[in-house]
Amino acid sequence: MSTQYCSLKPYPFKRRDAAHRYQENIVLDVTESGTIDYMQPCHEFKAFTNTSEENEMTKYTFEVIRFGAACMNSRTNGTIHFGVENDGRILGVSVQNRDSFATQQSHAIEKHFQKEKHFHFVKIARRCIMPPRFVEVLKADMTSTGRYVIEVDIEPSSRVCKELHFHTLNLEKHPKRAGLKRKKYKKSFFIRDSSNIYDLIKSEEYTKYIADMSKLSQLRKEAEENHLSDVKNNIQGLKLCEMLTGGTQSLDRSHFTWYVVVTNKSHPDQLENLKFLTYMKLMAVLDFDPESAMNGLTTLFKDTGINNHLPAEYEITQTFQETADKFKLTRNTSWVFCNGGFKAENPSNVQKWSTEKGSSVRHPVYFLCQKDVMPTKKFLVIFLLLNQVTDGNDPMLETFNMFSQELHGEKQILCICDNETTYNLWKDLIIRRYGVDISKRCISELSFAEINGTVLSLWSENRKSHRFLPGVGGSKVVLSKKKEDTLDLLSILCVNQCDGGNEDKQQHEESFYRGGKVSWWNFFFSEQAGSVPFIKLDKFEYIIDGIIPDLLNMKRSCVFFNIFHLPGCGGTTLAMHVLWTLKNKYRCAVMKYKPHDFTDVAQQVVKLLTYEAKDQQTRLPVLLMVEDFEKISDVETLQKKIEDEYQKENISSKSPQVILLNCMTVESREQAEENDNSVYLGNNLFEKEHKLFDEKLKELKRIYTNTDTFHGFMYLQTNGSSEYLKRVVENTLNGFNFQDEHAQLFAVLVLLSVYCRNALLSVSACEEFLHLPITEDCRSCKAEDGFKEFSALLTRCTAPSNFVFEGMRVINSCVAQHCLNELAVTHGVKKDDIMNTLLTTFLGYDLFLGKQKLMQDVHSMLVKSRHSTKSESTFSPLIHDIMKETPGREENILLNATKVYKKDAVILQLLARYYYLKKREEDFNDEYEWSLAFAHSKDNSCDTVARVLKGELWYKFQQDRDDPIKPDSLEMYLTLAESATNACRESQQTTQKEDKIQFQRPNYHDTFNTAELLCEHEVAVKVIEILQKTPPFTSDDRLLGQVLSGKIKMEDLTCKQPKLKEYSDVLSKHMHYILDLEPFVHLDKKSLMKLTEVS
Repeated sequence: MSTQYCSLKPYPFKRRDAAHRYQENIVLDVTESGTIDYMQPCHEFKAFTNTSEENEMTKYTFEVIRFGAACMNSRTNGTIHFGVENDGRILGVSVQNRDSFATQQSHAIEKHFQKEKHFHFVKIARRCIMPPRFVEVLKADMTSTGRYVIEVDIEPSSRVCKELHFHTLNLEKHPKRAGLKRKKYKKSFFIRDSSNIYDLIKSEEYTKYIADMSKLSQLRKEAEENHLSDVKNNIQGLKLCEMLTGGTQSLDRSHFTWYVVVTNKSHPDQLENLKFLTYMKLMAVLDFDPESAMNGLTTLFKDTGINNHLPAEYEITQTFQETADKFKLTRNTSWVFCNGGFKAENPSNVQKWSTEKGSSVRHPVYFLCQKDVMPTKKFLVIFLLLNQVTDGNDPMLETFNMFSQELHGEKQILCICDNETTYNLWKDLIIRRYGVDISKRCISELSFAEINGTVLSLWSENRKSHRFLPGVGGSKVVLSKKKEDTLDLLSILCVNQCDGGNEDKQQHEESFYRGGKVSWWNFFFSEQAGSVPFIKLDKFEYIIDGIIPDLLNMKRSCVFFNIFHLPGCGGTTLAMHVLWTLKNKYRCAVMKYKPHDFTDVAQQVVKLLTYEAKDQQTRLPVLLMVEDFEKISDVETLQKKIEDEYQKENISSKSPQVILLNCMTVESREQAEENDNSVYLGNNLFEKEHKLFDEKLKELKRIYTNTDTFHGFMYLQTNGSSEYLKRVVENTLNGFNFQDEHAQLFAVLVLLSVYCRNALLSVSACEEFLHLPITEDCRSCKAEDGFKEFSALLTRCTAPSNFVFEGMRVINSCVAQHCLNELAVTHGVKKDDIMNTLLTTFLGYDLFLGKQKLMQDVHSMLVKSRHSTKSESTFSPLIHDIMKETPGREENILLNATKVYKKDAVILQLLARYYYLKKREEDFNDEYEWSLAFAHSKDNSCDTVARVLKGELWYKFQQDRDDPIKPDSLEMYLTLAESATNACRESQQTTQKEDKIQFQRPNYHDTFNTAELLCEHEVAVKVIEILQKTPPFTSDDRLLGQVLSGKIKMEDLTCKQPKLKEYSDVLSKHMHYILDLEPFVHLDKKSLMKLTEVS
């Protein structure tokens, strides 16, 4: 069945705010007609093409008055269209001055309608004949033609017209030329009959028509009453609230984390009522308006941060992380121009769009629907129909089908339009083309003004109001949304941060006291009447009154101080409490995550400093909190970057302009680099602090009934008591069964929390792993419900990365360590059991939100070694602990890791190192064959082979007790060395190829990898050591150097000594390799490192 429509609905009757446009050469789906039911308008078409400018207005006013009077006398609604052929085909008219049409129409009404003593027909006519409406005509590719259809609506309501009839005076199609005499009054009486207009003034029917006017008026009145009774009981406002929020009735706490908007050609009159979009969390907008950037929806976002793209840019050619960086996903809205209008790309009409652009639009649709991009079932796709979709080939339809396919249905799709005509066209086309009824997923009975107001009402005042930054002298400046969007690496704390919010106090407090990260809302609620003030730790006053004032006396433009703290001891809370307290005196912000390069952070910090204050002599300093740094040197690097940026901006000041508050987790006090500008938080409270905690506990017990789950609070209140944590963990894990899915997932979170700082699993992934049911409206059970009793030891958090998502973790690493011990001792679940489950089960899922971060975290757990004793630093703490707890099982862990990280050279090297250090006696040959076979199939495995061969060379030579070395041993050593060297060189070539590719990628930092070169040089030095124990070089240390330099030939050295022939044969066989060793003859280890650096 054909789905293509070749006609358009006319502009809605008596509407002037409808975003309606016509398309040239398309036919209106109405015909010229007469009275139908009085309420449904009849139509009159006028091409208005063969009209000179001189006669244009005369012809226009003649047709309007004639048609208007006919409709009024026939008591039918009607619309006359100028710029439309008789068959309804859209042509359009060039309009130079819109106002002149309205002015001349008004004059014509006054001129041609009677003014009688008892009835002012001119006033009545003006109420019935509406001012002209100008409907824009578009080309087939949806760009403007510059022409319009001029329309005039006629509404002869019974209240206005009563039982009157209407004559026109001196109405002539071709007025007589000036100077010719005209009769004083030429009266006409027009009526509408079928598609024609008749003047009955001289007809026999005139008298009868006048006599029947009362009956006609009554029919009109009845039609109006029937029309009013047909108005539906509209509940779509409630439906919109429900569908847009996922049932929460609040966008502050919406079930949906993100929204994607798909929209078509907008009208300037609509924009004012579409401002609700600027407040929504839009991941992307797919815009099919080729003129959007000039006068369309994009202009509404000129004061916000958006990134413009073409659909083809979403083709997956990079890793997810690189794509996220490029599009600034979750930080700025991605605006996708799906039909040209950007980067000089031309638009396509509906007939050609599918072949010219259809395939490219599938890229962003596919990308946005991936599980590692959007949380499963937690985003809503909104089709915003700003213009009628009338053609079965319209790209909006194809895009709808793409999303429907990727989302496996329409439950995550909402369609919004503002009139029944647009809705019916859209619904019917989708049914005809795809056999899908989307009526339950549509909002169509509200105007955009009503939609705008309804959606805005779903936000708290806090989310809609202006945000303010502090200025000098107690002043404030408005922080524009556009500026805040550009500072996307900083979370800015404003003066009015939480004012007017409607957040759930109980939810925020329970999350915090159970062990979750503190939020600004916790400080806000503690300042409200009736609440106990937020606990000020002993170090709080010292920082406020001591450290920060001292720092302001320094001469550097950027200074920093440190808060070192044990896990779970309130370091982050103290740091954020300092910022909250000083938010009126400093421009406070938190760095969202630690980037690879601090340049962008430095630039944004200086922009925050100088915002609305660049030309001032004095300005408020920036107080920036940073956390999750592992080394003080990282803080110093950031400090230097900020100072460099400060100099570039030519800012002068005698005191610090930026203060960095570095919040750093340490495992013990010994790790803290304490000085005058540092504080250390342990797990022992001072007496004053104990009193404050006891008072707070009384308040919590008075308010809450579940304080027994407030483990984060109680851990501090009990001075970080190990006995308290042990008791809590034992009770919580009492019914632990590793066969249960939720128990396995909890154990994985425990392992991650112990061995990798900031590791987590996305909430979306947890819900998927636990197979939580999802309802018809896409709502799912909370992940906490899926973890059952173990959820008491878990908390939600935000991933510290440039791609924002919500995750779950154990409340702190101390709790996690107790859990890990309890699982092993009481339940027999060892670390290798959990690690194997993580590698073989959870990482086996193809895609889920946060998988790339999880892969990175697990990789770090496997390969990152601690700086400790030599035996411990050989492997990571996790592998080392598995070796101690379950000796031998670490091999299976490493083998499973190679299956997960199939192309990762580091993991392969780790396995190789394990073999040649732990198992070289019994199965070196098996390992060598394994690594060699792998090298043939994987380019980046050559380094693994080299390390295996090098390790075997070291081991065999160390075990060799013969002095001098025997010929067969020499053959073995030289063969191993030469093979290892070749593998090193091949690995270097592979690395160079990869570097060329990496160099093209953003954020690439040129860090030359010397590992393979160092390995080659180490092998060369070892061979020199072996040769020095080989006849004839044992007799004279200088001989080897002379042979390698070419001063003595090997044949001359051995010809006079027959006993050395066996050695000579071996040496000659490998002479091409041996001669390359001359630079290494006299090198020690220190010199070797220098040579490698130079190379």
